[in-house]
Amino acid sequence: MNRLTNSTRVFVIIGITAVLLIIYVARLYSLQMRGGEVDEVLANATTTREIVEAGRGDILDRNGTPLVTTSVSYNVTLSRDALLEIEGRNDVILEIVRLADEHGVSYRDNFPVTMTAPFSYVQDMSERQRYLLDKYIEFFHLDSDIPASDLIVWLKDHYGLDYTTPLNDARRIIGVRYELEMQVIVNVDPYVFAENVGTEFVSILGEKGYPGVTVLRSSERVFCTDRAAHLLGYLGKITPEQAEKYEALGYPMDADVGQAGAEAAFEEYLHGEEGLRRVMRSEEGAVISTEMITEPEPGDNVFLSVDLGIQAAAEDALKKTIDTLNSNRAGDYVTGGAVVVLEVGTSEALAVASYPSYDPSKLLDNYAKLINDPLNPVLNRATDNYYNPGSTFKMTTALAGLRAGTIERYSTVYDPGYYDAYAAYDFEPVCWIYPGGHGELDVVGALKHSCNVFFYWLGDHTGINNIATAARDFGFGQHTGIETGDIEGIVACEEFKEEELGEEWYAADTVMAAIGQSYNLFTPVQLANYAATIATGGTRYGVTLLHSVKSSDYTSVVYEKEPEVKYQFTGKDREYISYLQDGMKAVVEPDGTAGEMFGYYDIPIAAKTGTVQSDATATNNGVFVCYAPAENPEIAISVVVEKGGSGSNIMGVAKEILDYYFGKEVKVAVISDGVLIP
Repeated sequence: MNRLTNSTRVFVIIGITAVLLIIYVARLYSLQMRGGEVDEVLANATTTREIVEAGRGDILDRNGTPLVTTSVSYNVTLSRDALLEIEGRNDVILEIVRLADEHGVSYRDNFPVTMTAPFSYVQDMSERQRYLLDKYIEFFHLDSDIPASDLIVWLKDHYGLDYTTPLNDARRIIGVRYELEMQVIVNVDPYVFAENVGTEFVSILGEKGYPGVTVLRSSERVFCTDRAAHLLGYLGKITPEQAEKYEALGYPMDADVGQAGAEAAFEEYLHGEEGLRRVMRSEEGAVISTEMITEPEPGDNVFLSVDLGIQAAAEDALKKTIDTLNSNRAGDYVTGGAVVVLEVGTSEALAVASYPSYDPSKLLDNYAKLINDPLNPVLNRATDNYYNPGSTFKMTTALAGLRAGTIERYSTVYDPGYYDAYAAYDFEPVCWIYPGGHGELDVVGALKHSCNVFFYWLGDHTGINNIATAARDFGFGQHTGIETGDIEGIVACEEFKEEELGEEWYAADTVMAAIGQSYNLFTPVQLANYAATIATGGTRYGVTLLHSVKSSDYTSVVYEKEPEVKYQFTGKDREYISYLQDGMKAVVEPDGTAGEMFGYYDIPIAAKTGTVQSDATATNNGVFVCYAPAENPEIAISVVVEKGGSGSNIMGVAKEILDYYFGKEVKVAVISDGVLIP
């Protein structure tokens, strides 16, 4: 693959060079045909220095499969200084604009005034347009509240446009002159008139020999997959908030930088270093020759930890499960979900899926529609949304109880189907199988059957402070380390309720927090890392999307990500975690809460189901965590489905991922909606 990539780049570069040489040779030939005029042209020539864009590095998955690459194209730039040197500058600008229109070339005009009279400011003015307009008005000491029509009148006079110039043509000339002025006002150089233009338009410009017009090699990001939309991100112009940061790094202020996802997280590797070239122009501004002063250095290539095959399996399984659940309902439909797959022992993200999703190559084109979609497909539910963990939290409460000495491995609690310690206060929560009960259970049996009463009692006798401490040790309530960013979530505790809500903490809060309800709110990526931490026996790693970075030509490793230990359970904690492992293994036994799906599965796994009541009327959320193989774990998975019904309903998502990972035949697996398993 590397050889093919390098060969393709070589041929593209050769082609670009050939086109540019043809333009320059044609121009020189034109000059030479005038014989003695050549010396005069060279004598009056001016020399400027121009930035040469560096090729952006590729983004690939851990196996080297391209996810985002760069295609080479041409940009047309206009030089303010060169155009100001000629008398008919406005006529030249208008001719270039008309030529662009004739050839279907879109050109940059960010002047936020309507294109036709009566003139007014555009209603959808962007933040950047407002920022540049304010700078322009400030620079020329104009009234900050100047009406658009008055601004046009001032600009016509400022740019030497008389009454004979039709208003629509005047507006088009003003738009270009405005952009050129920004080269001085906010140090945007050069003004890229048109991006990604074809060779036909480039050739015509070369033949015309317009002063101040330069054709530069450019590039465009190409998505090689429609997967991992929430991870890959996109490029955009430097925003006002980013200006100071990137100016300090030496970026041109009109540079494209990563605005989200991997493009933003790994900008330092992907960007490369711009080059510098010397350009000689005739008195009229036509390019005579170019000389490279500093060669641009292409960006490095970033290998994500994601496996595209696992990512696809996760996305497909999530979508199919949600579609199946919705097809069996007459209302209260599933609104979304997320899946995270981590490598045990490193916490490298093998897949991060969020549903609904979108085509990353069309994000900017469809952005307005996407952000107005009530299902919010732009939201990365895996990292930027949090959920009650439900019964998947019971391993945390178990650890807290073991640590505090509330229970030992074989201590039992009797479950009659309800917890009546606070019945006198009209608070008597029940077990999920009420009116039945589980009877006597130890901690492993309580996890196996997801006994609420066992954990009501355990939480009540262990205390919320001990539970909250165990939760934080597992990484809840804090960032996981994933480079694209995530929210911290909330650990239910007295401080949160008192400081954030201004309310007193009650014993009932502790009882409900012990089974993963109350104010506990965690992200799917935190839940996956929780499962991975238990799988390791007590080592919590920072979650990462980065596998390695290689040089632009793929010949050397620039950086290789090493696992980062965030927390290490030691001493008796590791023994306690082994009990949690036993409980999770028991969950998938034929009579465990995940036994219907995994009781006879070929690969031994460890798991925990969870059901979360979001409100009194809505269908419950489903939560599920697991790791596999149970004895020598390789991957950990979390699944959250909004209104999924229960953890049992959504186990099929994890099963399909495990099927793919272990090379088994993939089948859609969904338990009927309404099965009462937490």
